[in-house]
Amino acid sequence: MVHVRFEGRSYDWTERELNITAALSDTEIRARLAGRFDVGVDRLKDYVIDRTAGGDLIVRPEAVYG
Repeated sequence: MVHVRFEGRSYDWTERELNITAALSDTEIRARLAGRFDVGVDRLKDYVIDRTAGGDLIVRPEAVYG
């Protein structure tokens, strides 16, 4: 499962739907998601990609505290 939080909305897709695997680099994952959202990859440059122990991917904006 790939869970994405983008511009205040949450999306869930299977890896197959996005042609993404956890083995891809963060850069490749961001590029594929940018294509899915039809935005420039620079819009996702500050997004964090977490890989869970179960093999899922969580893509989210970087958290800023303080």
